[in-house]
Amino acid sequence: MEQFKGQARLPEFAVPKSYDIRLKPDLTACKFGGSVAIDLDIVADTRFIVLNAAKLSVNAGSVSFTQRDSSKVFNPSKVEIFEEDGILVMEFEETLPLGLAVLAIGFEGILNDNMKGFYRSTYEHNGEKKNMAVTQFEPVDARQCFPCWDEPACKATFKITLEDVPSELVALSNMPVVEEKVNGHLKTVSYLESPIMSTYLVAIVVGLFDYVEDHTSDGVKVRVYCQVGKENQGKFALHVAVKTLELYKEYFAVPYSLPKLDMVAIPDFSAGAMENYGLVTYRETALLFDDQHSAASSKQNVTITVAHELAHQWFGNLVTMEWWTHLWLNEGFATWVSYLATESLFPEWKIWTQFLDESTEGLRLDGLEESHPIEVEVNHAGEVDEIFDAISYTKGASVIRMLQNYLGAECFQRSLASYIKKHAYSNTKTEDLWASLEEGSGEPVNKLMNSWTQQKGYPVVSVKVIDQKLEFDQTQFLSSGSQGDGQWIVPITLCCGSYDVRKSFLLKTKSETIDIKEFLGCSIAETESASTCNKNKTLCSWIKINVDQAGFYRVKYDEKLATALRNAIQNKHLSATDRFGILDDSYALSMARQLSFASLLTLLAAYREELEYTVLSNLISISRKLARIAADAVPHLLDLMNQFFIGLLKHSAEKLGWQPKAGESHLDAMLRGQILTTLALFGHDLTIDEANRRFHAFLDDRNTPLLPPDIRKSAYVAVMQRVTQSSRAGYDSLLRVYRESDQSEEKNRILGSLASCPDPDIILEVLNFLLTSEVRNQDVIFGLAVSSKGRETAWTWLKDNWEQISKTWGSGFLITHFVSAIVSPLASFEKVEEVDEFFKAHPNPAITRTLKQSIERVQINAKWVQSVQGEKDLTDVLKE
Repeated sequence: MEQFKGQARLPEFAVPKSYDIRLKPDLTACKFGGSVAIDLDIVADTRFIVLNAAKLSVNAGSVSFTQRDSSKVFNPSKVEIFEEDGILVMEFEETLPLGLAVLAIGFEGILNDNMKGFYRSTYEHNGEKKNMAVTQFEPVDARQCFPCWDEPACKATFKITLEDVPSELVALSNMPVVEEKVNGHLKTVSYLESPIMSTYLVAIVVGLFDYVEDHTSDGVKVRVYCQVGKENQGKFALHVAVKTLELYKEYFAVPYSLPKLDMVAIPDFSAGAMENYGLVTYRETALLFDDQHSAASSKQNVTITVAHELAHQWFGNLVTMEWWTHLWLNEGFATWVSYLATESLFPEWKIWTQFLDESTEGLRLDGLEESHPIEVEVNHAGEVDEIFDAISYTKGASVIRMLQNYLGAECFQRSLASYIKKHAYSNTKTEDLWASLEEGSGEPVNKLMNSWTQQKGYPVVSVKVIDQKLEFDQTQFLSSGSQGDGQWIVPITLCCGSYDVRKSFLLKTKSETIDIKEFLGCSIAETESASTCNKNKTLCSWIKINVDQAGFYRVKYDEKLATALRNAIQNKHLSATDRFGILDDSYALSMARQLSFASLLTLLAAYREELEYTVLSNLISISRKLARIAADAVPHLLDLMNQFFIGLLKHSAEKLGWQPKAGESHLDAMLRGQILTTLALFGHDLTIDEANRRFHAFLDDRNTPLLPPDIRKSAYVAVMQRVTQSSRAGYDSLLRVYRESDQSEEKNRILGSLASCPDPDIILEVLNFLLTSEVRNQDVIFGLAVSSKGRETAWTWLKDNWEQISKTWGSGFLITHFVSAIVSPLASFEKVEEVDEFFKAHPNPAITRTLKQSIERVQINAKWVQSVQGEKDLTDVLKE
């Protein structure tokens, strides 16, 4: 039996064909019993059957292996679960016959409270606390509910029966109900057999729910289930789901493959949502939208999340990755397609411009030496959780966008449709996708893309102009400022002086030189003059590389080109996506100490009149990070720095004001809250005074028009800026609002504001509050957004409470949020050693990768602080 321990994959001598699962959940005792009969094909000689099981007790006497042809029954001589590997090994006295057989197993388990496997979630009904039973199997936790071949490639069909379900409860699974037998207070519910699918997509939900319902034009029944009394909050997601299913049917040229789609809001849920086939589960905030209490950003979040999960019904569920190495095929694609759907439903949201925020997240993580390739080796089930990150999701989506941009939208769509048709109900690897795209486009996609998916990182392309020639040079970009040795095939796009003429070429070598006149049909002006450029198209004042930021790389311009682009930003000649790109690349180059802090501030000044949501949103985020670095590097300049940042936002703040305007755009509604929050964090007294006035009106009347949902968080953050241990009324009032609200969104808004307080004693109180039963385990991460003055307090608190944190969140991806949120903002070399020593003494395999990344970020911060301290002209630049 020992030979099967420590293996990445299950042995292949048995292939599951179908499962007949019977489960009996007990919501009072929080446990379940069950049995499974698995139709198997024995394809190689063996005395062993090895499958997955974890945290289950298996009744050895209930295990039998029955040959299909002869009905001969084999009973195992030994049955053992190896918890560390999540495997169940059965040894038989004789070699098992080849061919079809049925393996029957009886088992019991606990309805845990860890939000994985078969677990319990709590809700209140008529003032009484109740349990519901929910599954969350991705990536590797179906084995906690029933013994199975818990690997994506081991697809089978599933027949599910739930027994002894209280008759007043709703019981859902992937497929529609085929039979319901009520016996007094209990019922038995059986479901249609599913199509062939992977174990991680099996799902069950048992609880008390209301629902809203609609149908697609081709008759698919769509329902949104939520807690009793909240059904109206499901209507928006229902509308999005119906429209999205119809859109995908057309885009993928394959209809949705099940007769129904249920979407359920779960009060306790660790991820944002889960794409279970035909039964998609969500956090409440990712599915419910309340016209009275939800912000515009929530509407957008619900749309993108629903579109993402429904994309999986094709990309992931119908066509499934062969192994977790190819997770990005699921997540990168669902992320990219969700933006495609959102753009179609709400074009006014300019969602592809907003996509740059996603892309930036991928660029930030992939700029670390401790990043990983898109296709990452997974050698043990325990490693899978950590790759559900910005590489698989956002770098994956960005690389797809870059490829679509290169191949053309129509050809790309056609090739995707043929890929889905060809591989429906089976498993694929990355190269299968490249093969379909290659076939459809005639381009060498495999060769083009391998450098992007099989090595970590991305290039920074340095561009110089010498004698009317452009010199391009690529090197691997690393935020640490180190030299990497990666090389890519880079799709370079560029335009000169206007967007009328765009040119492109593939940079296949380390460097290349092009003649500007020959390639672009113009010359670059020796002195910046916008009017010269406009009147005389043969003379151009600026050149922009990576037009509209369609490529997943950064650009570093020589001083002359950079100055010309700064002027073009000031003169409003560049698109929003290009303004975003120049800002983001410059920030990254400054962090890597390839551009001075002073030069970055000079560039920021060109954005004073910026009004575009996505650009301003990034400007805000960058300003906050720069203020943190300045607080450590040049504390004597912090007031001046804050005044500079307030000045940058003044124009947009005055334009937007506090009160929503009739008919204003969705983007303005989202922007207002971000700007006001940031002004409060920078200590802008007028903003803080007005926020407090409105907050007090809100305390007197929760329906006051003075504090609509879009600016509530701004007010809460502003209130916390003046809270101290001796003046804590604002904090106590916010806790009261938290306790009185039954809206998950409102509770998260408050949690996300409390730790912005500058008083370390209050921050400690907030962090301790997070560990109480008043905060659901899934929501703790919102409270970890600690002010720069509270970083040390937070780090000490993490160490003091590590045992409890590890015990509660220790094996899921939520534990990684604790580490990255609290460790990453630290900024000294002493802290690097301290963090390293602490985690060596308290190891946890679930955080290995995240910890290395967080420590690297601390080192990057420390080097940046050191570099800024060496800049002598910073005071003059700021004053200017």
